[in-house]
Amino acid sequence: MINFPRQFLIAGTDTGVGKTVVAAILTRGLKARYWKPVQSGREEKTDTELVKAMTGLPEGHFLAEAYCLQTPISPHASARRDGITIDRRRLALPPVAGPLIVEGAGGLLVPLNDQTLLLDVMRDWGLPVLLVARSRLGTINHTLLSLMALKAAGLEVLGVVMNGAQEPESRQAIEKHGQVGVLAELAPLATLTPETISAAYRRLFGGEKD
Repeated sequence: MINFPRQFLIAGTDTGVGKTVVAAILTRGLKARYWKPVQSGREEKTDTELVKAMTGLPEGHFLAEAYCLQTPISPHASARRDGITIDRRRLALPPVAGPLIVEGAGGLLVPLNDQTLLLDVMRDWGLPVLLVARSRLGTINHTLLSLMALKAAGLEVLGVVMNGAQEPESRQAIEKHGQVGVLAELAPLATLTPETISAAYRRLFGGEKD
């Protein structure tokens, strides 16, 4: 069983790498609260709504977004289309005493406004980081660059979760050159329900919290 800290951040090497599914698995397994501070674009559901559906947890486990933007592009550009500017001060960590999982937006260096990158706000938070990466061609480069950025920012890296089909050579290269552990390799889930999410947590990380 992996002992996660009470509060940590789930970040990605890019957009669409599976952060939200990993966040759902850990939110359900750890019975944590979930916060997506910046939602950039919404189609049928926001990421918060998706995690609610996947975990089946009560409403009290979910914190409202600081910003819920309409267009699925970089947050600074999406905010501009909505006629607003993202204010870094509104992204302060919420006063939650218990377990909290924060999900980032896109990759580490996405701009939030003309002066601020996501990584700048991550440095403000100072939370340990779990990095999610795709297990496909190019992941070694993207993951190692992301790890370099996190370490240069002085942030603790809990490890990497690789999302997709297993690629042993990529895993070994990331662990060797990134000096970090790949904590789990998440194969695609046929369905995303509270039952399959719970089973994924037990399989990947150990028993669920009571």
